[in-house]
Amino acid sequence: MRGMSRFCNGERIHLVDHKRRQYALTLKAGETYQFSGQKIAHDVLIGRLDGSIVTLSGGKRMVALRPTFGDYVLKMPRGAQVLYPKDLAIIPMWADIYPGARVFEAGTGSGALTMALLRAVGADGLVVTYETREDFAQTAKTNIARSLNPINLMCFKKNAYEGIDLLDDQMPFDRVVLDLPEPWQVVPHAIHALRSGGIYLSFVPTVPQVMRTVEALERTAEFGMIETFETLLRTWSVRGRSVRPDHRMVAHSGFITVARKVEPGLLGPMPDIGTPAEEDAQNETEEGLNV
Repeated sequence: MRGMSRFCNGERIHLVDHKRRQYALTLKAGETYQFSGQKIAHDVLIGRLDGSIVTLSGGKRMVALRPTFGDYVLKMPRGAQVLYPKDLAIIPMWADIYPGARVFEAGTGSGALTMALLRAVGADGLVVTYETREDFAQTAKTNIARSLNPINLMCFKKNAYEGIDLLDDQMPFDRVVLDLPEPWQVVPHAIHALRSGGIYLSFVPTVPQVMRTVEALERTAEFGMIETFETLLRTWSVRGRSVRPDHRMVAHSGFITVARKVEPGLLGPMPDIGTPAEEDAQNETEEGLNV
């Protein structure tokens, strides 16, 4: 369906007005979409080209588009709070989610991160996801089916705080990705679920949460190369010779922490060497020794 240029019955599309506001609908033959007292039959939209201008009954013109993944995530029904597209874009990169990877995820939530992982692992990969709340799980399944309808997704109503079960083949996971309030409770289980060299990644919104997560990773001694960062997205207004940053931006949404499962003894916690100037001096010394 995604490769076709014309809209199909049952497809999720967005109508975009002149102010770039987007309105989502699922096409169903015989039904009618209503907007601010105006309407348009779904049958008029079915068969139209992606990107076509359509006119509602009152004369309002809108562009009909297949949503990008980022647009779809922002407009899809939500159970839990979804991650922003800026984080969904960077998580597969820093977790190094590759085609064919076996990935464990916990909290499925509304399914946004699950879809990002599925898109990255491809048809030969596998995503196993845990969710404890049935209402969240059902919302996620609907959202995922509308966008991907994958055959390489396994959903379980389980609590990752209590453990991570390997599948029947007992193969460890290549990656563990967590969007949970207390990921530090999963760290001991991640040690046994991850293969050697595998990557752990978690997303949390607050400083106390990220502190406890990093402390838990450091205590194990089996996780090294621990890093924490956030992403900030600022758009710009370009109007001829008037070029400036937009007044609003998507700033802090959460902290991403990544770590590698390694043999203990070398890549433990980084020593605190003091000020940035002292750190620069230390780096220069080490680089000089390597010349």
